[in-house]
Amino acid sequence: MNPDVFLYRLQYEPHNVKPADWEPDWEDAPLPYKLYRGAPAFPLDRQMPAALNAGIRSAKPDLATIGRLLYFTYGVAQLTESPVASVFAGDAPATMVQLRRYVPSGGGLYSCELYIYLKLDGLPDGVYHYDAAHHRLILLREGNFDDYAGRALGGRIRLDSCFGAVFISPVYWKNFFKYHNFAYRLHGLDAGFLTGQLLEVSKRLGLSALVCFQFLDLAVNRLLGLDAGEESVYAVVPLSAAPIVVRNGEESEYVTAPELCRELPEIRHEQYIRSRRVVASPVLAALNAASRIDSAAAFRQPAREANAGPHDAAPAIPLPHAARLGYDLAEVSRKRYSPETEFTLQRVEASALAAILRETAVSYPYRNDLNGTEWRFEPRVFLYGCFYGVEGIPDGAYRYDSAIHALRCVRPGDHRMRLQSGMSLHNLNLLQVPLCFHVAGERNGLRMRLGLRGYRVQQMEAGMLGQRLLLAATAAGMAGRPLLGYDAKRIDALYGMEAAGATGLVQIPVGPCRRSARLTGSLIR
Repeated sequence: MNPDVFLYRLQYEPHNVKPADWEPDWEDAPLPYKLYRGAPAFPLDRQMPAALNAGIRSAKPDLATIGRLLYFTYGVAQLTESPVASVFAGDAPATMVQLRRYVPSGGGLYSCELYIYLKLDGLPDGVYHYDAAHHRLILLREGNFDDYAGRALGGRIRLDSCFGAVFISPVYWKNFFKYHNFAYRLHGLDAGFLTGQLLEVSKRLGLSALVCFQFLDLAVNRLLGLDAGEESVYAVVPLSAAPIVVRNGEESEYVTAPELCRELPEIRHEQYIRSRRVVASPVLAALNAASRIDSAAAFRQPAREANAGPHDAAPAIPLPHAARLGYDLAEVSRKRYSPETEFTLQRVEASALAAILRETAVSYPYRNDLNGTEWRFEPRVFLYGCFYGVEGIPDGAYRYDSAIHALRCVRPGDHRMRLQSGMSLHNLNLLQVPLCFHVAGERNGLRMRLGLRGYRVQQMEAGMLGQRLLLAATAAGMAGRPLLGYDAKRIDALYGMEAAGATGLVQIPVGPCRRSARLTGSLIR
């Protein structure tokens, strides 16, 4: 398998990355969460605050804080029952029951799992799995691993000054079962939407967080007891009550993953995902192996580039001044909705579009290990959009210039039919959608700067920006649905991205909608 050829097909020829006769066996579908059996369990408080606004920094987070962090990030929040229309007359009415979380996921499969290393009073120090189904922690490995995990991160983070760290890990089968090798693209986006929500919840709880994309994979997977042929960590997020200090880590440059792994005994726990037949995914395993970092000396810091996206020379259309939306994250997370046929075309005020774009841009900057030891944010993904019927904004395709809070027109006109004809599955009527956003990034998937690992970093950052956009749209009274079922070549041509060295990563239609009838119940008070 040539990784460059595979990633090209993943972006532009997705029909060529899976067998034509691949059909998911829904009778043997995996659960949307992993269950561990026989390991010590620690229940978390099931009473959640009604609101989640900007928090006051706490000197010492407790278990209740962790329960809120995990629940509002990735808890099983709601159970919904919706009617399903039948194409056959006379069929008995059917319903679809779904478990809903606060983040979107490809096909509602929730491919990622959360693990957390904790050092809190009243809880054994150690590594835990977040059992979302029961809202509890499952102890996987007891002990203090500050030194081990710190060296796995290249010696850049002092974990002894942090109370814990979150590990975000896609389980290959949970997406592969439906999407085959296309799951590789979904894994990065799923992990990104989840990371974006984690960062927003951390802010509201007054916690400092830093996203680490580079670490010694084998060592981190061994700490958690993961089989890299089935599941592998994509991001490590240290958490602290105080600002996290990043060091240069020169003293750990010669640490290797095999050396670290020898320091810890292997652990295996009984797991359950319901599927009786799990098909191996050798391509996904091979891509993750090829993206692996085995030595801290291989960590990269991308060269700083000018913060100027393509089309910056196009005429700018200033947007109305927009203050921060200042929304309650708990309320907005509960209200977030992914429409299909429910979009309703309405005129949109320019102030509403401006508020969504401004909130997305201001909330997106985050600390990560690619920025070096000093705080500076260099966005590697940015927003385009096709807008129709926005008061005071001519119909057209635009790039959002966040530096001056303005739109730069790329191609004037109504492009809804062009967008609709590029859909691979016509489950949405884009003629009813006034705002259709596209998150874009470097055409080579950051591989020139970060190697093969850059592809999944880019997909994650697209998801992180997309999650901020969905939250802002919901706070503004609209709804959005992330989509990958579109013709990427058509989108790139629409915006002239190829000449600018960019490509569209995810499509997110946004607009007013009329929610379909469904029963909804909360699973936690």
